[in-house]
Amino acid sequence: MHKLLQLAGKLLSRNKLSILIYHQVLAEHDPMRPSEPTAEVFDWHMRLLRRYFTPLSLDDALHHLQHNTLPANAVCVTFDDGYLNNLTVAQPILAKYKIPATVYIATGFSQGTNMWNDRVMHLFADKDRQQISLQGKLIKLADWPQRRQLAQQWLMKLKYLPVGPRLAEVEQFYQENNVSEQTSLMMTPLQIKQLADTGVTIGAHTINHPILKVLPVAEQQTEIVQSKQQLEQWVGQPVNHFAYPNGVFDRDFDDTAVNIVQQVGFSTAVATDWGVSGMASSPHKLRRFTPWDRTALKFHARLIANMRQSQPL
Repeated sequence: MHKLLQLAGKLLSRNKLSILIYHQVLAEHDPMRPSEPTAEVFDWHMRLLRRYFTPLSLDDALHHLQHNTLPANAVCVTFDDGYLNNLTVAQPILAKYKIPATVYIATGFSQGTNMWNDRVMHLFADKDRQQISLQGKLIKLADWPQRRQLAQQWLMKLKYLPVGPRLAEVEQFYQENNVSEQTSLMMTPLQIKQLADTGVTIGAHTINHPILKVLPVAEQQTEIVQSKQQLEQWVGQPVNHFAYPNGVFDRDFDDTAVNIVQQVGFSTAVATDWGVSGMASSPHKLRRFTPWDRTALKFHARLIANMRQSQPL
């Protein structure tokens, strides 16, 4: 069946690029993050890509798109945010199957502070905590599905706030509940350099992971430009690729951010709008997609089905 899907991919994927989006690869299952692949799952993802697809670096994919030479079943692997397990868990698997990858770093979280969303998740993740107070309201905590649902509700309440108020609100939650911080989940500058030295491409993902569209133009400029400059200083090489935080065009970012990204000199920028990209696609609004199916056959089939999505963004 996989061979038939591979053949279907060759027919459907002519001059189409699939870009997969990951965040973390976990050493073991996390009940608060059931959709994040474990090392075991990620291993068969990459094994499947190596056997039935043509994995490319973003630089090579861009060259092929521009010259109409994209091979069949072309795919790129990307990660957002800069989690330490990208280095410790994902990278050895990528190296095992010789899969190129790009990791986009939100640089403001590379000095020991966790991302705001992970800090919110942590409030609900302690199974010994039976209740929590948020904005003065006492909330009882039950099983994992209820905790996940509550966490997602609060993430959505905070996501579209400006950076300052959002961080202040999360800090208040910690003080209100006397919660200790968890160990840092993110790579340090030295670890980012270590990952780059393995051949993984480092891309920029702003400083504070804001919703760019809610920021004034000057703040968008700062977030985009300074993240690029910081990363280039840390890894000692040009940073040519960018990922828009949250990443849905016209909801989370618009042409203001796209123009800044182009002016700064990024070769590509990726969104989270589902689909594939082709010659008609802007290299600064490339689509991404990852199926989270639990079996290899469904994973493969959904990747092929995704190739039928419209290309331009």
